[in-house]
Formats: sequence, structure tokens, C-alpha cells
Amino acid sequence: MHERVSVHDVTFLGSSPAELQRNWLDLGVRRVSVIDTQLLDAEFRRILECGDYLIHAIYHLFGSGRVPAEARDVDEARAALSRLIETAAASGATCVYMLTGGRGDLSWEQAAENLTQAIEPCVREASQAGVSLAVENASSLYADIHLAHSLRDTITLAELAGLDICIDLFHCWAEADLAGLLRSALPRTRLIQLSDYVLGDRALPARAVPGDGVIPIEAVVAQSLADGYRFGFDLELLGPRIDAEGRLAAARRGGEVVGAMLDRLGGAE
Repeated sequence: MHERVSVHDVTFLGSSPAELQRNWLDLGVRRVSVIDTQLLDAEFRRILECGDYLIHAIYHLFGSGRVPAEARDVDEARAALSRLIETAAASGATCVYMLTGGRGDLSWEQAAENLTQAIEPCVREASQAGVSLAVENASSLYADIHLAHSLRDTITLAELAGLDICIDLFHCWAEADLAGLLRSALPRTRLIQLSDYVLGDRALPARAVPGDGVIPIEAVVAQSLADGYRFGFDLELLGPRIDAEGRLAAARRGGEVVGAMLDRLGGAE
């Protein structure tokens, strides 16, 4: 696996720590992206500590899935994220990326302001700990647990809240002026997640192995490298196409495709 490519554990969702370890060894992967709850598992931590693994990023759902407004909810959300930032720093992880929590009956602007206020101490803690605190773009299908459903809105929210950005290309590739949006986002971007989409596929999550669909992955990777992006590329592969091929086989093939792409583009660290 290329040194700048990580495989997100959601690709193997439901696997035990031992199964994850076998998959990592089979893939020859050193960088991994994980879900925050996995770090609470003693066996999972043991496997990380025994192997030569780098945690590229940790996923976290802020506010237990709702942008907090009441004082007690804000305190609980802050405390949970603070604990994760401390854990990330101790484990050598470089990035915590988040879904924000849903806005409920609030307008987008009201929810964004509430999030900005709620998360402000954690932004400072992360900076002091040397951990990037980022927000990602995600489909409006996840509006119950997230605010930012386009790359444009993700940039706006990141600027308001002082956050970095995780770009999930699957959820923004069809936006107008993608190259311009990337130029705006890349100075704050600390993780780029890659998968592909086959036109007409309605079988959610509908992701495909890079190279199998129409997303202009190589153009995005080329632009990011040319603009000085120095972080990693994360394979997040899930859905019926991935299951049909086999998750391990799909991850292996995706790693080969993206690794060859990075070699062509001069993407070594």
C-alpha cells in the first residue's frame, strides 16, 4: 500500500479487532482511519500498539448526533470531544474529523452559530495538542446528524468555527466549480477520502472502487498535490458493489489504483 494511502475501518464495518489486523496485514497497510468507539476497545488498542500502524484520522459524531444548545448538552459534547482529542494525541493520531450533529428545528445559520460556540474550547485544545480538528462534507441523507452537505457549505462552516476540513470526494464531485472549491478548501484540508460512483447506481451507499466510475479522482488528486496538499488519501469503500467484490479485494484493488496514481503524479511523501 502506498505510504500516503490509508484504509478506513468503515470498509470492514462489523469486523473484530483480530479480523481488522488480518486485513491490514494482507493489504500491507500502515496508515488506518478509525471510528472513535474502536479506541475504547482494549483489544483494538493492543493491536495498534503491537503493530507499526499510524492512525491517520479518527471519526467522531459531535453532540451524540445533535448540535447542542442547552448548557448540559454543550458540556457533555465538549467533554466527549476533549477526551477524544487527548486520546488522539496520546496515540499519535493527526486528525479528528467530525459530523456536526443535526440541526433539528434550527435554521442552518443558527445551528452553525451554536456549533461554533459549543466547539470553541475544543478547537483550542486540539491546536495545543497538535491534533487537527476537522469537519467533513456528507450527503443530505445524513441531515439528522450533520449540517454540511456540500463542499461549499463545509468551507463556510469550517471558516466560522475555526475547523479544518475532511473532503469526502464521493459527496462533492458533481458540484459546480469543483476546482475552485478545492482551491478554497485545500489550505484547511487534512484528509481526502476517495471512492468512485457508477452512473445510475441507486443502491446506497453506492460507492465503487476508484477507477470503476465517473468521479474525476485523478484530476482532484493532481490538483491537490499541485496546490501543496501534503497529507493523505483515505479509502472509504462500502456498499453493495464493495460487498459483491469482497471488502478485502475491493480495498486491495483501490489501494493499487490510488497508489499507481500517486506514483504517476509524484505523490511520495
